Amino acid sequence: MGQYSIGEALKLLMEKSGWAPKAHELRMREEWEQIAGKTIAKYTRNLYLSGGILTIYTDVAALKQELLLAKPQLMATINEYFAEQVVKEINIK
Repeated sequence: MGQYSIGEALKLLMEKSGWAPKAHELRMREEWEQIAGKTIAKYTRNLYLSGGILTIYTDVAALKQELLLAKPQLMATINEYFAEQVVKEINIK
């Protein structure tokens, strides 16, 4: 049997158990202001991550348009923040 660090063992457990996507969603909700910035965090209300698809809800039409145009950059920022590909697609509603 190989030896694992605690971090490696936890990561392996999260992947094998299927808990990783939910953990990513919870962490993203908690750290959304750090990831997206104060302004975006202030005017977005709900985040859902399912199957690599991040759904962001906002009631501000101008922000919705800005987010639609900035999807590739936002996706890259999120994936860089998590140091793995967490988001494959973004839906803005």
